Amino acid sequence: MQRKAAISILLLVSLGHLLNDMFQAVIPAIYPMIKETLGLSFLQIGAITLTNQITSSLLQPMVGYFSDKHPRPYGLVIGMCFTLTGLLLLSMASSFVLVLLSVAFVGVGSSVLHPESSKVARLASGGAKGMAQSIFQIGGNVGRAFGPIAVALIVIPHGQGSIRWFALLAIVAIWVLARIGHWYKKQIELYGRSKSKFDIENERRLPRRQIVIALLVLLVLMFSKDFYTANIQSYLTFYMIDKFGLSVSASQYVLFAFLVSTAVGLLIGGAIGDKYGRKYVIWVSILGSSPFALLLPYCNLTWTIILAILVGMVMSSAMSAILVYATELLPGNVGMISGAFFGLSFGLGGIGSAIFGWLADISSIQYVFQLTAFLPLLGIVTYFLPNIREKIEN
Repeated sequence: MQRKAAISILLLVSLGHLLNDMFQAVIPAIYPMIKETLGLSFLQIGAITLTNQITSSLLQPMVGYFSDKHPRPYGLVIGMCFTLTGLLLLSMASSFVLVLLSVAFVGVGSSVLHPESSKVARLASGGAKGMAQSIFQIGGNVGRAFGPIAVALIVIPHGQGSIRWFALLAIVAIWVLARIGHWYKKQIELYGRSKSKFDIENERRLPRRQIVIALLVLLVLMFSKDFYTANIQSYLTFYMIDKFGLSVSASQYVLFAFLVSTAVGLLIGGAIGDKYGRKYVIWVSILGSSPFALLLPYCNLTWTIILAILVGMVMSSAMSAILVYATELLPGNVGMISGAFFGLSFGLGGIGSAIFGWLADISSIQYVFQLTAFLPLLGIVTYFLPNIREKIEN
């Protein structure tokens, strides 16, 4: 019975993540529209992404650290209230500065949801930490996939003001997160602030030198993955319009296909990581995506879409493996590690988006795609990760 309850919580966590990240995905999906209506440059588009992602990335480790020490189960609800405020502001924003303010509010909401929900997913995992993390993250990927579709169907035909309709879904998200908070509160009362019946901790710590090396390697891998993904998520629509002459709506469906493929990759990566070890998943997901990434800028429309789907599926399988690997390096700090790595992911994505926007302004969007195709090759540094599975089990 308890196991069934844990599964239902995982599904609710995934749903909350889906709604949160769908709201997040509205921001890059409206870039072509607000670029034209507000007369923005590619650099300003990159600055919008940077503001949103830096806001959340700077706060997430602090939220996670505080949560490890002083859990606040209903903090998830407060975070979603920030997101709701940001969406309402974005629907009315008539200047670049107001757009920056609105996306900053959305970023604050995200900074609360990710470390807290990731911690809940671990508590409800039953020991299958990779799969639980994948279920949680799949919600976010599906939400990001539906964001562009929702924009294509609602916002583009009816204008920027129609973003306020997403506020209704934000209210649904608040209800979902309140349900999660009620369960989370019971877990704290029963098992304490950091452990539950299903929370399996790594009792054996690696030497400090190996931990430092592993964290540095993970940093390089996150740089590779998130810089490449930031380029795809922020500029794939522009690339499809510029190179193949697609309409704005049609380009959104290509972005949708890419984001759906990342959700599939997450599920596969979580299951394989639990069974065979995180390091092998990281090897295949980042370095293994490089052939697809290198070919993509030189293909016709059909093959560009196919390769975008393949690279999304393969590369996305790394995130749950990297996150669980990191929490096993420093057990007992799930909130802080989750916040730090989600925050790092968003921060790197924001910096990458701003840099690639600047490069697109001074060169071309096609040149940016050719340049970023080499980033997955950095996956070779996975060789230097210690094999945690062997350290724990043998």
